[in-house]
Amino acid sequence: MRSLSLKLMLAFLAVSLIGAVMASLFARWITVQEFERLVLEQSKNNFMSEVTTYYQIHGSWVGVTDYFRQKIQLPQPPPKPGNNPNLQPPPQNQLPPVPIILIDQTGYVVHPVPPYRLGDYLSPAQLAQGTTITIDGKMVGTILATGGAPPLDAREQEYLDRTNQAIGVSALGAMALALGLSFVLARTLTQPLRELTRAIRAMAKGRLGVAVPVRSRDEIGELTAAFNLMSADLARSNQLRKQMTADIAHDLRTPLTVIGGYIESLRDGVLQPSPERFDVMHQEVQLLQHLVEDLRTLSLADAGELKLNRQRISPQTLLEQAASAFKHQAEQKNIALSVEAEPGLPEIAVDEIRIAQVLGNLVSNALRYTSEGGQIVLAARRESQQIVLSVQDNGAGIAPDALSHIFERFYRVDPSRQSESASGLGLAIAKSLAQAHGGTITAHSVGLGKGTRFSVYLSE
Repeated sequence: MRSLSLKLMLAFLAVSLIGAVMASLFARWITVQEFERLVLEQSKNNFMSEVTTYYQIHGSWVGVTDYFRQKIQLPQPPPKPGNNPNLQPPPQNQLPPVPIILIDQTGYVVHPVPPYRLGDYLSPAQLAQGTTITIDGKMVGTILATGGAPPLDAREQEYLDRTNQAIGVSALGAMALALGLSFVLARTLTQPLRELTRAIRAMAKGRLGVAVPVRSRDEIGELTAAFNLMSADLARSNQLRKQMTADIAHDLRTPLTVIGGYIESLRDGVLQPSPERFDVMHQEVQLLQHLVEDLRTLSLADAGELKLNRQRISPQTLLEQAASAFKHQAEQKNIALSVEAEPGLPEIAVDEIRIAQVLGNLVSNALRYTSEGGQIVLAARRESQQIVLSVQDNGAGIAPDALSHIFERFYRVDPSRQSESASGLGLAIAKSLAQAHGGTITAHSVGLGKGTRFSVYLSE
């Protein structure tokens, strides 16, 4: 049995059948019990009314046994020796016996029903279980039921049979309804699974980004939503991988083309060797080395193999070192580079070289997009249980639709402003290094033409 729909349908049907059968049996049992109790109560009431009338007429219980013997069939006494039992006169009435005995005020049985006999004496404890007969304020006797309800007559038995038939029909109807509902529920529950299966098979054939409709808010709905998110992420990752491959090829081709052109020209004698031409080729080689090192850093971070040499250091010291490294470049562009740190900040345990690389990438990016005469502020502050290192400029800013992509590899807000030293991996590396330290990095644009603030959150 490989079909989940069939398994669910059979399971629902089995549970429904068991429930219907148990409910039917319980209902039948309750009906029979209550009906027998009703018959017994009715018999007791009739018997009470009859014996009360008898006592009121006769003033005693004398002859009451003979009176009832004429109405109901009592067990015949054993024949006397020498008499033929077949010659005993048959009873006048053949009514079923009522399982109720009559006891007089002294405790003696005056109207017996087996297992009691005429003249048996009942104890006060036994009498307490019966119903007393009171006439004119005087207790004259007691009636006591000796068993269950008397045998049902034809009409009572017919009523009970019809009731049982109605319960049986109801049970069959419930089973039929359960079968229909189990089919609908099984189809409803397995429909999203069938859609997920088709989507997975489509993804296996290369159709990434397939989405499945979310039809509920239960666990299957959550599974479907998670699948859609995974599918979208896979499609996006695949697209990013293709884009990254194209960007790497482009960034490698440009310096290799320059170097190859110079070497070919020098070999053919078209150009003469000179220190300037060798400097250009050396710069292109350094660009290639920088790109390869950036890719290596990202691959190590992705694999979780990036080793960190953590040491405790002051946040202000980290900012001052970063500012010192870019001081000359900032002065050349006439950009004010300053450090602002809250007093009393605790030292943080970080890899000084890696955090310097993060801050260096952020400051380099800020210098690239800040115009002459602008300002860049390196700041440190405490927020909750974290130390926040930020780099804020008043440069070009970032458009809102680009903020969610700036940490992607090879993503550039303005591709036309690629610099010779910009690989497009700086912010991606900064994010990976911050995450390797157990921190996060965020970007907030004040507005186009008003600047951007990058914040690195690190634990104390």
